[in-house]
Amino acid sequence: MRQNGLMMNAELCYRIVQTRDRRYDGVFYVGVASTGIYCRPSCPARTPAPAQVRFYQTAAAAQAAGYRACKRCRPDATPGSPDWNVRADAAGRAMRLILDGVVDREGIEGLARRVGYSPRQLHRVLLGELGAGPLSLARAQRLHTARVLLQTTRLPMAQVAFAAGFTSIRQFNATVRSVFAQTPTELRQRKERWSEAGPESTVRLRLAYRPPLDFEYALRFLRERAVPGVEAVEDGVYMRVLDLPHGLGVAKVRRPAEDATYLSCDLRLGDIRDLPAATERVRRLFDLDADPQGIGETLLRDPVLGPLLRARPGLRALGAADGHEMAIRAVLGQQVSVRGARTLAGRLARMYGEPLTQPQGPLTHAFPYAARIAELDPATLAIPRARALALVGLAAALASGTVQLDQGSDRDDVTRQLLALRGIGPWTAAYIRMRALGDTDAFLPSDLGVRKALRQMGYEGACEELSEGWRPWRTYAVHHLWASLESPVPNRSEEMTPR
Repeated sequence: MRQNGLMMNAELCYRIVQTRDRRYDGVFYVGVASTGIYCRPSCPARTPAPAQVRFYQTAAAAQAAGYRACKRCRPDATPGSPDWNVRADAAGRAMRLILDGVVDREGIEGLARRVGYSPRQLHRVLLGELGAGPLSLARAQRLHTARVLLQTTRLPMAQVAFAAGFTSIRQFNATVRSVFAQTPTELRQRKERWSEAGPESTVRLRLAYRPPLDFEYALRFLRERAVPGVEAVEDGVYMRVLDLPHGLGVAKVRRPAEDATYLSCDLRLGDIRDLPAATERVRRLFDLDADPQGIGETLLRDPVLGPLLRARPGLRALGAADGHEMAIRAVLGQQVSVRGARTLAGRLARMYGEPLTQPQGPLTHAFPYAARIAELDPATLAIPRARALALVGLAAALASGTVQLDQGSDRDDVTRQLLALRGIGPWTAAYIRMRALGDTDAFLPSDLGVRKALRQMGYEGACEELSEGWRPWRTYAVHHLWASLESPVPNRSEEMTPR
């Protein structure tokens, strides 16, 4: 079993189960042969004998082996594996697309096409790497969506079934019964503390994460860059418009309660079928599948980053809810301040974005589609001509599919494609890779903030050489360096000064 590129053996997995280590929830699952139930590693039930347990890397693999979900620990409600963000191979890319709901929208053929494999090849790769094929992985995702809808909305059963991606009521009933050992009606009646119902038109859910989480840094980072009309931060709540496969939606994410291991998220969706995609995009934006412990094992020993991690142990590498939007904003932000880029993006959204049918507080528009921006005359944009040409050229490449910024894209290929476009340099390509594609190892050696932070800490030059020791977590290093500008840590000479 692989975790962040390392192989985990059965003996190590069993020790983790004995200690009920919550850090591994979602990284692997435990099947108990004597009961036919699968659990998360931290399940509070009595630890079974070693001969009775089997270990699976995904819930889908446990379900395919005939196990049903534990009612006590709810293994399907765990954070996702951090492995998917690190891995750039076909299995990692395919898994990110499955979580985004591509199988339900485009089928196995569409998933395979996006990854660049034949359906048969992809099935063989996923079965070998994850213990389950794409259909089983998508089925597990449908079950999780069904459970959320049953326990957080008042939708009729038929609507829940089709919104979750099932093709018939009979299939929905049989699958829910086989995995949860309950009928959909019984599952809905079950009282869960995590599934309080929201307003009629809203899905309210809890997004699990591995603590700690520095939510205040996330709010500050997002507030400074929030596009007026598209995003806002008010009273500890981040809200934004989501451009989803079947229409527009609005997400509101609240500050977690003390000692909580989840964020409260309200999703107002134009089409309930967009729930899996909306949930996954919010998770990616806040980097909720990260493993702070695993990252710390690499970076805490580093003389540059160690003090920064100790100061902010829960800092996340914030991603993007929409790859096209983030790429356009990266070009707008070239050679201007963060505030200036925010103003330009807001103007673009107000003039060319799709308005909401009903504004939600400060949210009024979706960010403009790449195809709409590609139609603009660069001379009409109130930015330097070179940047206007770069903006329209990038939008045209995104609209035509020449550059694809979905979760199944090969990151190295995307970087080469971006650098081939007019006006896209290494900083812009790396920033897009870092935020739009969720690469954990992107680095910005020429970034002014990165250089200033290192200079304040007493490290001059050799920026890229320093960063080699931070792999595969250089994206987190960038965020820690940016955050250090808010409250700098002592530099090397100050640390050595006798007190």
